[in-house]
Amino acid sequence: MADLKVLVTGAAGQIAYSLLYSIANGDVFGKDQSVTLVMLDIAPMAGVLEGVVMELQDCALPSLKKVISTTTVEEAFADIDYAILVGAMPRRQGMERKDLLKANAKIFKEQGQALDKFAKKTVKVLVVGNPANTNCLIALTAAPSIPKDNFTCLTRLDQNRAQSQIAARLGVSNDCVSNVIIWGNHSSTQYPDVAHASVKCGDTESSVVSCVKDDNWLNGEFITTVQKRGGAVIAARKLSSAMSAAKAICDHVRDWHFGTKGDKWTSMGIYSNGSNYGIKEGIIYSVPVRIAPGGAFTAVTGLSISDFARSKMDETAEELFGEKLMAMEFMSS
Repeated sequence: MADLKVLVTGAAGQIAYSLLYSIANGDVFGKDQSVTLVMLDIAPMAGVLEGVVMELQDCALPSLKKVISTTTVEEAFADIDYAILVGAMPRRQGMERKDLLKANAKIFKEQGQALDKFAKKTVKVLVVGNPANTNCLIALTAAPSIPKDNFTCLTRLDQNRAQSQIAARLGVSNDCVSNVIIWGNHSSTQYPDVAHASVKCGDTESSVVSCVKDDNWLNGEFITTVQKRGGAVIAARKLSSAMSAAKAICDHVRDWHFGTKGDKWTSMGIYSNGSNYGIKEGIIYSVPVRIAPGGAFTAVTGLSISDFARSKMDETAEELFGEKLMAMEFMSS
């Protein structure tokens, strides 16, 4: 079995520190799959990267064949199989969203161009750095030789948050809850939807809605808790989510690599081609997908959409089109 070459950007940061061990240990691609781990960060973080390299070496992991740390995109993106783009300009106090988009447009345009020039054309790209959906669109736009379906953004963290809220409400383990959906943007306009989700109690599987029996909570507090969870973590930790973000990245990439099981689906931000649930073409929008082994995914179709859901789905799409307009302006300037 050939080695997989996996790039993580922002590799000196806290999310990567929680992520790298899981990739190197075989928790994502399997214990029998050897990996070459490539770590990219900015030049001032080169010393920190070297420390992370030493730690990974000292773990003596059998599935980790090689570790490469670098501060150049030419070396980082060369012949990679997976790109996990974590590094991004963080939002600072007093920074407007448009300022954040402008700063990240430059970063993800450069990384998209590097993907286009140096990576394998089969590379699978997961964008994590925020604003993740629009950063993903920027990278995709800058890499025209790579198929659009090879670009996704992370909404699995939101899905995991929603799943855990339902599990806690019903007093069941998290793995008993399935088919929660995150629609739209990884932002406070996202729509966590459990209208088609199910919960397993013993040998019986029932709808989440029928088990919760509280539409006011499902359409109110549940949604806002998931939407604002990232901010709540920052308020408590004084740092953004790292452990849970790394876990969600592993979940996303593992499903993309091995596929989803049976009638289950997962949420991923994917390029909208205009054919799914009335979402117009040209943005990265989170929808439920089923994934075949090897990574080909298809959006789950035919789900009924209530008027309430429609309004939420349109609201988050409108935000994404607004972000797109700003991002494309910055890319062309």
